[in-house]
Amino acid sequence: MPDSWVRLDNASNIFLAARSDADPKVFRISAEVDHNVEPRILQEALDATYERYRLYHAVLRGGMFWYYLQTSDLHPTVAPEHLPTCAPIYREDRRNLLFRVVYRRRRVILEIFHALSDGTGALWFLTDLLNAYLQAQSGTGRTAREGGDEPESAADPAPSSLDAEPHPAHELIADSFSHYFHRGREPLAPSGDTEPASASIPLGARVSARVRARNLRGGARPRVHRVRGTRTPDNRTRVVELTMPTQAVLALARAEGASLTIYLTALFFRALRETIGPLGRASTLAASIPINLRQFFPSTSARNFFATVRVEHTFARDGVGDDLGSICRELEAQFRPKASPQALERKLRRLIRFERSPLLRILPRVLKDAILRLINWGNNRGLSVAVSNLGRVVLPEPAGSRVGRMLFHVSAVRPQFCAMSHGGQLTICFTSPFIETDHVRAFVRMLTASRVDVTVAAARVTDAELAAGSDPRQEPSP
Repeated sequence: MPDSWVRLDNASNIFLAARSDADPKVFRISAEVDHNVEPRILQEALDATYERYRLYHAVLRGGMFWYYLQTSDLHPTVAPEHLPTCAPIYREDRRNLLFRVVYRRRRVILEIFHALSDGTGALWFLTDLLNAYLQAQSGTGRTAREGGDEPESAADPAPSSLDAEPHPAHELIADSFSHYFHRGREPLAPSGDTEPASASIPLGARVSARVRARNLRGGARPRVHRVRGTRTPDNRTRVVELTMPTQAVLALARAEGASLTIYLTALFFRALRETIGPLGRASTLAASIPINLRQFFPSTSARNFFATVRVEHTFARDGVGDDLGSICRELEAQFRPKASPQALERKLRRLIRFERSPLLRILPRVLKDAILRLINWGNNRGLSVAVSNLGRVVLPEPAGSRVGRMLFHVSAVRPQFCAMSHGGQLTICFTSPFIETDHVRAFVRMLTASRVDVTVAAARVTDAELAAGSDPRQEPSP
């Protein structure tokens, strides 16, 4: 195999600097099939899929000035699940692949170190793996191509751009950030342009004025509330899975005039407000929402290619404007202009200019990591929670009719949820570094009060919970 390598992309460097024992920057996407997984066939399917994803052959190396991905001759092996969910994958002292494929009962599970790929790239890999596995398992031997569908909101992934090519190659290539946002490329809009006019912008201006007036009435400017709790004993991630009918929740979002992602974020804010007690000066809840850039800047790269948008709501002392509908409208008004292609491009060009500034380029990697950790620490202080929605997934046959729920979650430095839907079932996975789950209970209560049927499965994390169960592994039973 040729000894090829590429530098890490703009989004990936932060994952190296910010990882910790509590948050190893690993995420998981899993799918439930209609039978107990057959390891031998899954291994054969992984072998075939792995050959198409040359990116996934990469190991992570650290140079004097930067990290880089380098091809390897390593080979992945399917294994039964035996580690807690999102256990660390990358270790500086090991030369290992940056993903793992495990199984448990009916679940096929893909876990990835976030510096390698994002949710969309991982979903492409898992889709091809499921196709290969279920075709072999059913004995059809047919060649299927990946399916996709439109996202529920601008925060969700775009339809797969690989549909036009039955067998795309996912090579170890330069990142899409460099392709679209380098200095020599013509921007989508002049840097002085404002966001495109829309009905949401006047509302956003009114919301901002209301928040400023509220701050003046209350005296000092409100601070962002940071959720705290009791850490899990061994830093394992607390996972709570919710399953519900997709259409029922979509109907609630549409009734509030909001996208699914924004509706769920507003519901999350309301659930937190009910469970965290008096806010004091820290009366603002803020969330980070990732946006798949492929919907605006076409890319077939499975490497990271996303940006984040921050939205917030300041709760009033008198409760005015804190109902769910008002929060939805406020968050939509903030989100839409920030999520426009022009706004995202301007933001990313600034980030890349900073990353490639002459001074930063000559700094040793250890100093760059220290700077990025400091930046990440500052960003975290301005966030309460994080949310992510992979949108609606449509799998081709035979996978489409043989895969039930699909689930998505990440290791967590703060409470957050990840959502995705398949086959009419919406799954929302709450993760947290804390034992407490009061906000999840409040979230479920609000959904069931709106006549949404919700099924809940919670992972065991405390010593008492683990002792009470016959199976100490992290993944809740299907």
